[in-house]
Amino acid sequence: MEVEKSAESNKKSKNNRDKKMTRKEILEKKKEVQEIIKAAVSQKDPFSSFPIFRHYKKKDLSVYLDSGCGDSLSSPVKQYIQNLLKVNMEASYGTEWPVEEKVKRREMVSSEARYIFVYEISNVDANITLKLSKKGRCNADGMDDKGHLVAFVHYRFTIEEEIPVLYVYELQLEHRVQGKGLGKFLMVLIELIAQKGKMSAVVLTVQKANMIAMNFYRNKLRYLISTMSPSQVGLQTNYELLCKSFDYEAKAGLQESYAKIFYRVVS
Repeated sequence: MEVEKSAESNKKSKNNRDKKMTRKEILEKKKEVQEIIKAAVSQKDPFSSFPIFRHYKKKDLSVYLDSGCGDSLSSPVKQYIQNLLKVNMEASYGTEWPVEEKVKRREMVSSEARYIFVYEISNVDANITLKLSKKGRCNADGMDDKGHLVAFVHYRFTIEEEIPVLYVYELQLEHRVQGKGLGKFLMVLIELIAQKGKMSAVVLTVQKANMIAMNFYRNKLRYLISTMSPSQVGLQTNYELLCKSFDYEAKAGLQESYAKIFYRVVS
């Protein structure tokens, strides 16, 4: 119980500090966060900072990764995204899928959308691989010279609770490449991109019915239920918001309620 009291005391102290902030300080803080987002968005190719993540190989899987932007997607890639989303997500959304599908189609082509595309490559030629690595383009046109798409991540740099975060909109893998460590590899890359861009946390949404995804994020990657999640304010929805924070401010703003629940359980 002492731990719980300490947590409550810390919360009150934080609230008191917030109240003491002047209007000028609040505006400066908002400007600082906006500048962080702007700088992160301007970095078009994440692999320039993390070239080792260009490739992933394990047993019978060999893939090449490339980056992309929502407003530069080719028609074949758009169709691929739509098809994979339907295959992977329709069952989890149930009757909500027709409406949600339309929303996702709009989201995927936004200029704010950033992508990591995963291409399966067989009998990789070293010269072709070098050529691909040097492209560094912000698009995903032409699947012939890259191989066959097998997965993608859609993410954005945004602001939640006045905190800069990387929001994962989608992490989708074809069934045949699941269970090979690729999903974890991609999320490690996402977390590195977030920290490189000075984001305070990674945030994502998971359907409650998608128990495989929930287990993946909660148990394997140690993501926590966010204070922004509807369940934390007594609302009944079909999804949870999860997060992983990288600094004190984000932990206090995005994970505080989870910490209080944890303290009550152990005290």
